[in-house]
Amino acid sequence: MKLSSKNLHERLETVYDAIVVGGGMGGLSAAIYLARYGLKCLVIEKGKGRSLWMQDLRNYVGLDPHTPGRDILNHGTKTSLDWGADHLRGYVEEVTDEGETFAVKVKVGKQNSIYPVFRSKYVIAASGIIDNLPQLEDMQNVYDYAGYTLHVCMICDGYDMWDQKAVLIANTEGQIGAAFVLNWFTPYISVLTHGLCTVSDKTKQKLAEHGYPLYEAPIAKFLGENHQLSGVELTDGTIVEATTGLVGMGSVYHNQYLKGIEGLEWDGQNLVTNDMCKTSHDRIFALGDLKKGLNQVSIAVADGTLAATQIWRNIRRASPPRKWEENIKVATV
Repeated sequence: MKLSSKNLHERLETVYDAIVVGGGMGGLSAAIYLARYGLKCLVIEKGKGRSLWMQDLRNYVGLDPHTPGRDILNHGTKTSLDWGADHLRGYVEEVTDEGETFAVKVKVGKQNSIYPVFRSKYVIAASGIIDNLPQLEDMQNVYDYAGYTLHVCMICDGYDMWDQKAVLIANTEGQIGAAFVLNWFTPYISVLTHGLCTVSDKTKQKLAEHGYPLYEAPIAKFLGENHQLSGVELTDGTIVEATTGLVGMGSVYHNQYLKGIEGLEWDGQNLVTNDMCKTSHDRIFALGDLKKGLNQVSIAVADGTLAATQIWRNIRRASPPRKWEENIKVATV
């Protein structure tokens, strides 16, 4: 059932088996499996997640490499709804452990917002991350290239940068180190700091030894047309030629709603999980980019399967077996 501010009151007394925070690839995978296990599931999706920005999903088995992320999300949402999952567009503000259940407080609507509270036995954290992009006065100029020829994931898109002239945009000296991994795919790398960090002499020397120019002036705008990058203009008038780029400026983790839960084990901003994606809390699971591990769609989808299956196992083992009641009565002639 698709929920909104108009009908969500119909579910406020429901105790879900699991609430999935995040309707990306991992969250939708979990929802589909939960629904097919016959469990009550609610997906709460804030919108505009990382996978929505993928213009081409080039490394997922069975899909055309030009499949955009939004098509997979739309298909996965419809599929989970068809199997019986509930969906709500909203922003999870807080999760409170009540003992046998969790209280999940949600902000619904940007204007005249309401704050319903839903309850569940389990929580699956699948809210992911969002990558930081260079902040320009004209952000549409950034969006014209982000996800097309301006990439955020070297593992996903390194192949598409092969032997091209590339810019690496970094906001810390540590992020500049990505240049020495990116050179597996292309040695033609120019490093841009967007004026956001100071670069040590040691790092400058290492870049120079590899032949990688360093530009420390802020970016004025990206150049090109039809989403195809041709270069980057800096505020000092310098134009850096490039047909592709990698943004290495860190990410924002959507995990603040779990910060009040005691006993969760963190590794930085990532949740530590076991091989079934269970956190150190017995009834909280974490998927994809929120857990420690590799940030890939294929991993997130598998994580959703694992988490949903473990929750089903837990609930099944605690439930009485179903019997063939019809056989109790003996048929008479």
